[in-house]
Amino acid sequence: MAPNISLLLLDADGVLLHVQRSRYVQHLAANMCLSPSGVQALASSHGLDRAYSEGALDTAGYLASLSRAVGCRIDAAQWVEARTRASTPQHSVLQRLQALPERVALAVLSNNGALIEQVIAHHLPDLWPRLAGRILCSGRLGIRKPEPRIFLQALQLLQGTPSQTLFVDDLFTHVRGARQAGVHAETVHDGRSLGKVLKRYAW
Repeated sequence: MAPNISLLLLDADGVLLHVQRSRYVQHLAANMCLSPSGVQALASSHGLDRAYSEGALDTAGYLASLSRAVGCRIDAAQWVEARTRASTPQHSVLQRLQALPERVALAVLSNNGALIEQVIAHHLPDLWPRLAGRILCSGRLGIRKPEPRIFLQALQLLQGTPSQTLFVDDLFTHVRGARQAGVHAETVHDGRSLGKVLKRYAW
């Protein structure tokens, strides 16, 4: 018998969106007229991105550190535009989600800083009424997937329970972390794989 799932918790990058970091770098580099060394610093800024996604840097601190690294001021609007241009919505996934009954609550749990909410809002206007206020990012929670505690913390904020929650992510290591927290979890990377999972859970 399929579990009674009332909350579908979704990964952002890899499930809702497909992201090409090279496009993010190219867009910022072109629009900010970065020097070659600045472009290289931007391409190598994974450490800053991780610190932001861990909550070690808030948005202001992240943008200030990134600006110092590349030698040019980058503000929130510029970052969001570059990240938005680097991201493509997975339409086959979104179609599956839009077909779900309203009784199934939707939420996002992403290893990102707070600015990712604006990127999701831009790309998912049709789902936004069901996601507004329900986008949780590791940067705000201060802990990243796959740590099991992040799932329990997210469910506390969403007023959900592990036994009635299904989490989907394109990375199995994150799925495993969710299962360790007692959450139903499956690997999904496109609309077809999501459809199979939803069918398994009687949707």
